[in-house]
Amino acid sequence: MTIRKEILDELIRDYKNPEDLLGENGLLKELTKALLERAMDAELTHELGFEKHDKSSGKENSNRRNGTTTKTVKSKHGEFELQVPRDRDSEFEPQIIRKHQRRFDGFDNAILSLYARGLSTRDIKAHLEEIYGVEISPDLISSVTEAVLEEVRQWQTRPLESVYPIVYLDALRVKIRIDSIVQNRCIYLAIGVNLEGKKETLGLWTAENEGAKFWLSVLTELNNRGVKDIFIACVDGLKGFSEAIEAVFPETITQVCIVHQIRNSLTYISYKDRKAVVADLKPVYTAITEDEALFALELFGEKWNSKYPIIAKSWQSNWPRISPMFGLPKEIRRAVYTTNVIESLNYSLRKITKTRAAFPTEEAALKLLYLGLQNAAKKWTMPIQNWNMAMNQMVILFEGRMPIPGLTENSFTQNI
Repeated sequence: MTIRKEILDELIRDYKNPEDLLGENGLLKELTKALLERAMDAELTHELGFEKHDKSSGKENSNRRNGTTTKTVKSKHGEFELQVPRDRDSEFEPQIIRKHQRRFDGFDNAILSLYARGLSTRDIKAHLEEIYGVEISPDLISSVTEAVLEEVRQWQTRPLESVYPIVYLDALRVKIRIDSIVQNRCIYLAIGVNLEGKKETLGLWTAENEGAKFWLSVLTELNNRGVKDIFIACVDGLKGFSEAIEAVFPETITQVCIVHQIRNSLTYISYKDRKAVVADLKPVYTAITEDEALFALELFGEKWNSKYPIIAKSWQSNWPRISPMFGLPKEIRRAVYTTNVIESLNYSLRKITKTRAAFPTEEAALKLLYLGLQNAAKKWTMPIQNWNMAMNQMVILFEGRMPIPGLTENSFTQNI
């Protein structure tokens, strides 16, 4: 609907500066108040069936208007009082401003947006007072954010797709107060790449420590929520992780994250040798073939085993989970080479958790991380790089497991 120019001219006739329009007592705030009151009055007229002061209509309806009540509402235009119409039978419930509703115009969303970016309750309170001139209590912020928990529960149990070509599994640590004692807890993350090549957070879980036994329960839950096949799982080097994956998804290829492998290697060496060690490891994980990689690892051992024998030994013991990438085409290898996808997500989540010395409960941690994930997911609008080429290769590598709408196995065979 277009507002006529004559109406706008009348409204801004006395306009002298921006404060007259947008200030504490400006036109926009007064207009919002007037429109809300008029809308509620129109709702009551519709419910009663006759206009105000119309005595000739609605005789069949004994219910009548019964004055107004004053209600204070907070909005992004500031705080203002509304005159809410009443009826004699107390049956009228406005829809535009519902009973017990005290915030309007996306005010709750403003609180959630600030909370999702890691601001503390005190910072949110100060920010809203500074920007909107509205004083709010910490309890109000808590009540708004608490409403997210039900959304988290529904999100955590939602059905998932049956096939995810790639799933990244990792964990980050946060401090949570348990029985008045601050403890380190693991937050488990699963990020799936769907058939369209787009990233999707599959779930969040908490546990005291990262372990293969708990990952088994996570993978079982994913299976129960509809995931029937994962082609490649990208993981860190946790002992028993691969066995946990294979117990639920026996055909899944487990690829250890190279970044994790390198990081673990660096824990054993002095700082002055790190740059040289990383440079000498690079020919191993960038090799084109597995034979070339093993030869590079042998050369690395000849140079460094006398000083740091545990590094080459670590790579050799993990080789069955490192080597799968050498059998993959470069487009797929680039996608599973590292868990950088989830590492970058962890980095953004740590940015919003670092302002909390400790979370009061596990629910508080999940609530904030969920909101942070929703913010991160807004950027996941495009498929990962070279996904179309990777998908064509996966159709061949994982023959019979890739669902292709409109294409049967026989028709695909005939086409090639």
